[in-house]
Amino acid sequence: MHILIIGAAGMLGRKLTAAVARAPARPVTALTLADTVAVAAPDGFAGRVETPAVDLAAPGSAARLIAGRPDVVVHLAAVVSGQAETDFDLGYAVNLDGTRALLDAIREAGDAYRPRVVFASSLAVFGPPFPDRVPDDFAPQPRTSYGTQKVMAELLINDYSRRGLIDGVSLRLPTICIRPGRPNAAASGFFSGILREPLAGRTAVLPVPDTVRHWHASPRSAVGFFLHATHMDTGPLGHRRALNMPGLSASVAEQIEALRRVAGQAAVDRIKPAPDPLVAEIVGGWASDYEASRARALGFTAETSFDDIINVHIEDELDGRPFAATEAAQ
Repeated sequence: MHILIIGAAGMLGRKLTAAVARAPARPVTALTLADTVAVAAPDGFAGRVETPAVDLAAPGSAARLIAGRPDVVVHLAAVVSGQAETDFDLGYAVNLDGTRALLDAIREAGDAYRPRVVFASSLAVFGPPFPDRVPDDFAPQPRTSYGTQKVMAELLINDYSRRGLIDGVSLRLPTICIRPGRPNAAASGFFSGILREPLAGRTAVLPVPDTVRHWHASPRSAVGFFLHATHMDTGPLGHRRALNMPGLSASVAEQIEALRRVAGQAAVDRIKPAPDPLVAEIVGGWASDYEASRARALGFTAETSFDDIINVHIEDELDGRPFAATEAAQ
C-alpha cells in the first residue's frame, strides 16, 4: 500500500508518519511525505519514501503528487484558524483551492483510480447558537473563514465520493491538546500552551476566562483517528462523509486543576492571564461538548479525563517526567 501524507512536516503529520512506519494497520510499501518544506524520512521504514517539497495550491503540484497513484491520501495541510481569519486570501488559497486542486488531480488521473482520501476537518464548521451537547446531525453554520473553508472542503469530499471519484472521509478534529513544540497561529493554541509551557518550566499566557469550555483530544488520539480512517469500512457513512471525532469536554479551570494534580502548584503558578478579545471572540463561537456517537460506533476512541491527556504529553514528549515534578523534587 502507498500512502501520501500532505502536510507531513506539521505536528500531526510527523506523528502520523512515525506511527505508519512503526505499526501500520496494513502493510505499507511506499510513503510520499509532502509539505512546503522538505520532510525527513521516518526511521525504521523499509519501504520506498519520497519527500517532495510542494505547495498544494500551486498549479500542477497536486497532479505531481497523485502521479504515483497512492492508495490512501491523508490531507492535513491547512492555514490554521487564527491565520485564516486575519489573512483572508491565504486561507482560501490553501484550505479551499488547494483541496479542490487535489480532488481534481485525482479525478483527472482516470482509469478508475479511486483512492481513500482522509481529510483533516475541524469542529469550527459549526457556529452558534449551540445546544448543551452538539448532536451528530447538527447543521454546520461556521462563524469564521476557517470554518467556512473547512465545510466547503467537506462538501467537496462528499460530492466526489458520491460520484465514485474518491472514497472520502472528513474527520472533524477536536482541539488537539497538548500540542508539542512551539505555539502556532491557531486561536485554540492557548489550550495547549497553558499546560505545555508550565510543564516545561516556562510561563504561559491565558487569553480567555477560565470558564471557557471546549472539546479536546490528545495528539496520540488524533493519530489514532487518522490511522483508523485509512482502513475503516466507509459503507456505513453513506452520503454523510464527515464525522465529529470523539473527545473530552473540559473548561480551562478543569484543565488547570488537572495540571495541579499531575504537576503541582508550581506549574499552575506559571499561568498568567492576558485577555485577548480576538481570541476570545473566535473561541466563543465554538461549542463545548459533542455526542460523536457516529464516530464512536465506527471504532474511533479518545481520552476520558484531562489527567490522561496531560500524562500522554508527559510520556510522549517529556520522557515521563515534567519540569515541575523535577523542580519540586529538588
